[in-house]
Amino acid sequence: MDADQTSAPCLNRRQLLKAGLGVGGSLLLGGCWADGYGEDVANATRPLNERIEAWLQSKGPGPEFPRSQVRPEELLLNSFNGVPALDPASYRLQVAGLVGRPLSLDLAALAALPQQEMIIRHICVEGWAAIVAWGGVRLADVLKLAQASNLGSYVYFDSADGYYESWDIASAMHPQTLLATHMNGEPLPAQNGAPLRLATPIKLGYKLSKWVTAIRVEPTLMASRKGYWEDQGYEWFAGL
Repeated sequence: MDADQTSAPCLNRRQLLKAGLGVGGSLLLGGCWADGYGEDVANATRPLNERIEAWLQSKGPGPEFPRSQVRPEELLLNSFNGVPALDPASYRLQVAGLVGRPLSLDLAALAALPQQEMIIRHICVEGWAAIVAWGGVRLADVLKLAQASNLGSYVYFDSADGYYESWDIASAMHPQTLLATHMNGEPLPAQNGAPLRLATPIKLGYKLSKWVTAIRVEPTLMASRKGYWEDQGYEWFAGL
C-alpha cells in the first residue's frame, strides 16, 4: 500500500525472508500478528526479523526494470487523510535534528541537486504491486547536504496530511532511496504525493510517505511514535 493501507495480509517477501533462515518462516513476517499470533509473539520475534531484513538489504540493491514494464494503471490510489493542498511555490522541505546544517529547501533547491530515476516495484502490504519510474533526488544527498551527524541512527518523516514515519539511518542512506518529485517521466501528481514523496525498492509501501514536509535525524527510536501504522502493530522495519 502507498503509506495508507487499511488491512495487512502477509506477503511472500524475498521468498519468506530466504526460507525463514531456520527460525520458522511463519513468525518472520512482522505486521501480520493480528492474523493470529498475538502481539506478545510479534514483539518477541520482531528484533530477529528486523536483523534478518537489514542483513538481506545489505546484500545488494533492490531489482530495477526496463521502462517497457511500467504499468501506470497498476499503482492504486489510496488516501490516509485526503489529499492535502500544497502550493509548490511556497513549499519548503525542513531538515533538522542531529544535523550540522539545518535546511529549508524549496523545489528549485531540490531540483539543483543530482537527479536520479529508478524503475522499481512498489509493493503494498495488502498484496498488490506496481512497477513505477520514480525520479528525484537521493535522500542520502539531502542528508549529506544537511551534514547529518554520525550520532543519528533514525530518520523521521512528517507529511502534510498528518502521516508520520521513521526509518533506520542505513535505509535512509541507501542509494535507491529517493525523495521523488516525478513519476513515469512527469511531475508527480498530487494524489501520488506531490510535491515530494519517498520511493525505494527496499521498503513496503506503508513506509513510503507522501507529501513529505519535514525530515528529522534523531539518536533514538521513540517507542510511542514509530509510524502511523507501526503504532497500531505493523512491523517497523518493513524491509524487502
